[in-house]
Formats: sequence, C-alpha cells, structure tokens
Amino acid sequence: MRSVTTEQTTSISAEQKAFYTEHGYLIARGMFSPDQVAAIRDTFEAIGSGPAIPPYWQPKDDPQRPGDPLTRYPRVMHPHRFNALARDMLLHPGVGAALRQLLGAEPVACQSMYYFKPPGARGQAMHQDNFYLEVAPQTCIAAWTAIDPATPENGGLYVVPGTHKLDIICPDTADLKESFTTHLVHVPKGMKAVAAEMQPGDTLFFNGSVIHGSGPNRHKTLWRRSFICHYMPRESTQISKWYFPILDFSGNEIPYPASVGGGPCGMEEKPTSYDRVH
Repeated sequence: MRSVTTEQTTSISAEQKAFYTEHGYLIARGMFSPDQVAAIRDTFEAIGSGPAIPPYWQPKDDPQRPGDPLTRYPRVMHPHRFNALARDMLLHPGVGAALRQLLGAEPVACQSMYYFKPPGARGQAMHQDNFYLEVAPQTCIAAWTAIDPATPENGGLYVVPGTHKLDIICPDTADLKESFTTHLVHVPKGMKAVAAEMQPGDTLFFNGSVIHGSGPNRHKTLWRRSFICHYMPRESTQISKWYFPILDFSGNEIPYPASVGGGPCGMEEKPTSYDRVH
C-alpha cells in the first residue's frame, strides 16, 4: 500500500497523486495526531456508554441475533450533527488540504460515521460508496481514519485497486453471517483485494467507485474503531438527500439538488434505510 507521512497541513507529491489517480486510493500516515485520536476515541466511548441518540446512535437488542456485538455497538451515524469534536474532525484542515490535492478541486463534506467494531463483530461486504451517495457528475471520496490498529485479523479494510475506473456495479446479496449490510459487489475477474493495514491516526483516502469492504473482527481482544467521512467536489451537481446538509470547510451549509431515479441500478436496488447510511 502506498502511503504519505503528513501533519496538520498536508503535502502530497506528484508521484503520490499519480498513484492515487492510477489505483484509486492512498494512505496518509499520521493525518491525525495521537492527541486527536485519543480525543476521538474518548468522545465516542462516552457516546457508546450513554443513552441512545436517535436517529444517530441507537443500540438495541435483536432477538434474532442474541449476543451480536453490533446490536450493542452499532455505527454512529452523522455524529458531526450533534457533537462538536466530530464536526471539527470532519472539517480537519489536514484532510481538507489532502482532498484539494487529490481531487484537484475544492471539497465539501457530506457525512461522518464512527465504527466501534468490537471483537466478534461482523464485517461489511464489498461495496462502492457512490452507490449510496449518488454524487454526480463525478463521485465522492472517503477519508477512513483508524482509531485502533486495523489489520486483517481485527476486520481492517480491503480495497480493490483500479476499480475506481469502473462504473457502479449493481450489487448481489451478501452473506449476513459475515456482513451486517445486505449488499455485495463481487471483485471483478483479474482484480484482487489488498489489505489496507493502518495504525491509529492514519487516514485512507479512496475514490467513491473503489470496491472495498471488511471481514469480521476475529481478534480476541482488539477492537477496530474508525472515524469515517465522505466528501465530494464543490462543483458537484447532485447527491442523495439523505446527506443534507452539505458543509464547506468553513462550516457553511451549501445547497445542492437531490439525486433522483435511484442511480444506475434503479430504485428497486436501493438499500434499506439501515444500509443507505453507507
């Protein structure tokens, strides 16, 4: 995996930009400082030990899956809408600088999420982000930041290099024993998924068409917490309305038309409300 060491302000070389353009992903090592990682972790530990925050954080028992750790620790959706630190990290200046270099355009922020992924948690089947966000005429870009070490054993992310050059692929049905979401995009023939092994504070940037996913957390004690955000070029002309309001890096709301028609796979293929959040 190609990576770049970065501080609060980020400099991505022409070679690194060319790598991203060719393969669709790039790891920025140390994008978030140890203090920032600790602050994110502590903030969400407090959220995770507190009461539900509908509709963003809703732990609940599932009688069909007794003992499933994801019923106790589901994803936190759009935490920037109710938590000041999450908003600050969504609009992190180093992330913004890297996005400007990778996109060649001014970015705007669409979404934030936090995954706990404790030991025993299922993974997320291979998918493409822009199937959900429906950004046009280009695509979205993810900034996936490790809060714990991310390895194949504890359910770290896999990406399929080069798939950013493909169109959105209509999904098949995932194995719910392995994945907590229902959609599966098969790795195309001749392509191979590679592990994005990361340390706390590293950020993986990847194009919205890149096929990616993760397996279950099979580590006995190590969680695989992560803070994940999505962005798009400011000049985009549409996005799914589920992601409104869109923010610029000064925190101002930017209006956009909502996507219509369900994207290339049609409305019948669109996800359930639980899957739609990404």
